[in-house]
Amino acid sequence: MPAVTTPFTASGQVDHDGLAANITRLMQAGATGVVAAGCTGEFWSLSPQERKAIYVTTRKAVGETGTAIVGTTGITPETVITGLQDAADAGCDAALVLPPYFAHLSRAEIVAHFRSVSDKSPLPIVLYNIPGNAGNALTPEIVDELADLDMVVAIKESSGDWLNFHRTLTTVRDRIRVFCGPSSTIGVPAVLAGCDGLIDCFPNVSTEVLDIWPTLQSGDVDAAWAMQARAQELTQLFISGGRTLYPATKAAMDYLNLPGGGAPRAPLQPVEGAALEGLHRGLDRIMRPVETAA
Repeated sequence: MPAVTTPFTASGQVDHDGLAANITRLMQAGATGVVAAGCTGEFWSLSPQERKAIYVTTRKAVGETGTAIVGTTGITPETVITGLQDAADAGCDAALVLPPYFAHLSRAEIVAHFRSVSDKSPLPIVLYNIPGNAGNALTPEIVDELADLDMVVAIKESSGDWLNFHRTLTTVRDRIRVFCGPSSTIGVPAVLAGCDGLIDCFPNVSTEVLDIWPTLQSGDVDAAWAMQARAQELTQLFISGGRTLYPATKAAMDYLNLPGGGAPRAPLQPVEGAALEGLHRGLDRIMRPVETAA
């Protein structure tokens, strides 16, 4: 399931046509669903009203057979619960929920937050562990506790730390589903270890990343490792040379004439100058073998 971007118009409004076009493209390329208004979707820049509208667009674009998961993260339980209700009203299937950010919390405080949210949630909850962004980590020990909450059904484990991912997987796989977040870097070993699926931003740029899962299911491990190697190159390209992940993702989509790109919202800045030229050169080099193979 791709974590999709949130495109904006020239005047800075959410581009719902671009969002829907990107989701439609990804579903046609083999995605089984999408995650919208998450980190890749720049959720921190969106107003509650914008998020609510994105939930509606996502549900419609995914269609009746796809899975629509949307971000409803907030610092207080009340904020998260309001987002959950908006997502439920839009017909979404589940919500992606980070631990509260900025405030440094104890294990007990994190658990209490999710317990409060779970008790009033109208939707299944997918926990989201990305401590590099959120500040508060969902350690395997915390996830072990949260997995017993009634509405918690899954986790997107995006720490990027293989040992943390694997410990989480082995600790809770019998109770909730475990999705690998950075499948562009560790998707193949995560699938071989028995994860339940892959959620990543890189299918926005290269739908080959979507193929890691079915390629492994078919037994072609060598081909999957080749896909993994190219995805790792893309990851490094997007976070080096003065570039950061989310603006680089959108800039790459623009270069490849894909819907859903454009400028990010401040404080993020568009990729420009030498950083943009380097991104283009890298895309030409990395994507060429994919096109040739096709």
